[in-house]
Amino acid sequence: MKTGKPKDKNSTQELIGIRAFSRNGLMTSKGELVFFVVNPTNISVLSQISIAVKVRHLMQLLTAQPDLDIICMDDSECFEDSKEYLKQRLKDEENSKIRALLQKDLAFLDEIQVSMSTARKFMFVVRLRNESEEQSFSNLNRIEKVIAEQGFEVKRASKSEIKRFLSIYFGRTAADDELPDFDGEFAYVQVQPDLSHEPVQAGSGESERKPDAPVPKWVIPDGRR
Repeated sequence: MKTGKPKDKNSTQELIGIRAFSRNGLMTSKGELVFFVVNPTNISVLSQISIAVKVRHLMQLLTAQPDLDIICMDDSECFEDSKEYLKQRLKDEENSKIRALLQKDLAFLDEIQVSMSTARKFMFVVRLRNESEEQSFSNLNRIEKVIAEQGFEVKRASKSEIKRFLSIYFGRTAADDELPDFDGEFAYVQVQPDLSHEPVQAGSGESERKPDAPVPKWVIPDGRR
């Protein structure tokens, strides 16, 4: 029997390279990423001259700030996997009534997909490396000013916006509610015992729980296993 050193298992954060949320954006294994959200322009209603001006402004921006990255992504979740699943279910299902329901679900997803097919999000990304807080503050303000001077409607992405586009990017349904910082954070709070109202035994000489008493973690009450 071979006995070797167990292999180290990478966490999800390590695999995708994200360490934590930072003051300006996301802290990754290769530096801090800061996102600038740009409001898109509907070029289908612009003249050829106006489009050429927009292109020239983008060229000037990339010349002035060559280390900018550009992100273009869907601004809503993709339903292709769900549609493929429904199509496969239609092939395998023999009950006509269930087939009719599956067909309605498929038509509904097609309708949603068409209505959201033009929803896009555009962002400029800046990578900060080994900069002090004062340096990063000054540098980011300068970059935002340079982007705005080229005619782009731009703003710094908030923490909520970063959570939302990461959720869409990694294939999770985009929720309207605020997403927690840690997956399972809400469930963890729900299963914790409430120790604040625990009665004190008579004659114990203690008027309250000791502040240094250890609080049990991940205690799942009976019936929730």
